[in-house]
Amino acid sequence: MKLKYITIIAIFIGSISFSNAQEGVEILRKVDANMSSDTQVTETQMIIYGKRNSRTVVSKGYSEGEKRSFSEYLSPAREKGTKMLKLEDRLWIYSPSTDRTVQLSGHMLRQSVMGSDLSYEDMMEDRKLEEMYTVKITGEETIDSRKVWILDMEAKVDDVSYVNRKAWIDQERFVPLKEELYAKSGQLLKRVVMSDISQIDGRWYPKKMNYKDVLKDGKGTDFVVVDIKFNEEIPEYLFSKAALKK
Repeated sequence: MKLKYITIIAIFIGSISFSNAQEGVEILRKVDANMSSDTQVTETQMIIYGKRNSRTVVSKGYSEGEKRSFSEYLSPAREKGTKMLKLEDRLWIYSPSTDRTVQLSGHMLRQSVMGSDLSYEDMMEDRKLEEMYTVKITGEETIDSRKVWILDMEAKVDDVSYVNRKAWIDQERFVPLKEELYAKSGQLLKRVVMSDISQIDGRWYPKKMNYKDVLKDGKGTDFVVVDIKFNEEIPEYLFSKAALKK
């Protein structure tokens, strides 16, 4: 009789865990529906805070799904004309000052982008969360008067920048308000705070994201979306190495 009760309890606990996981997956799907699209055309500002002053890097970017993206830096003058091309898991950077194209791969992708708190890996990661992580709901909280779910995510594929993530998801708008990004060892690497949540083309989207590398001093880096268009047609030639020097 005792064994029977233990079995019933185990089945009950298992059903709760399954329900939790399923609900977590549904939340991620709704987040992905807000944050992802077939194509995106963006104008952004990257505000890099230094010890004494800050500088702003302006760029325009084009992306198609998770496989292809192209971006060009428009200002300041020192960075103007620098271009980046991503095809699958490969990244090329063109520098107008040297008229050279360099391919980055492996550990080089973990380097800082122009002294910011973002790495090239951060810039390249466009996959849907549901495709990369298993998820469970671990709690609820309130952030800036918004009720959020707390999600713990663990990588289910090998080629991810962060093995574990923790996200605080707005319960009404299904958009992240905060994220913590962890190494395989469990060490916290970065913290991301999202704000200026706006409704664009029927979806909710954070137009400002502060990336903070917790291993560095300072205020982090603000990544500001000045303009974004979803599901726009993008010229095919932009996703070619020839476009880097054009």
